Amino acid sequence: MGSPRAISDIKRDLESLVGSRIRLKANRGRNRIIEKEGVLESTYPNIFVIKIDERKVERRVSYSYADVLTETVELFVNSGKEEIRIASANE
Repeated sequence: MGSPRAISDIKRDLESLVGSRIRLKANRGRNRIIEKEGVLESTYPNIFVIKIDERKVERRVSYSYADVLTETVELFVNSGKEEIRIASANE
C-alpha cells in the first residue's frame, strides 16, 4: 500500500472527468451504503457535484475531496469493458 494521495491530486483527476458518467458508492454510516450512477457535473475548490437522474427526478449531490481521501466515497468510471476506480486515495 502506497502513501495517501494529496487532495490536490484527487481534485485534478476529477476536473479532467467533468461531464463523464460515473458510479458513486458512498458510506452513509451505520451500515448504510448507497450506490448511484450519475454525471460529474462540476468541481469547486472544496467540493464536487454529481447529477443523478432517478425516477424522472434530477438530484444533485455534493461531496468534498476529503470524502474521497478518507474513502467515505468511492468513484468509478466505465471505460469500455471494465470499470476503473478513479480518485482513490492510494494509487
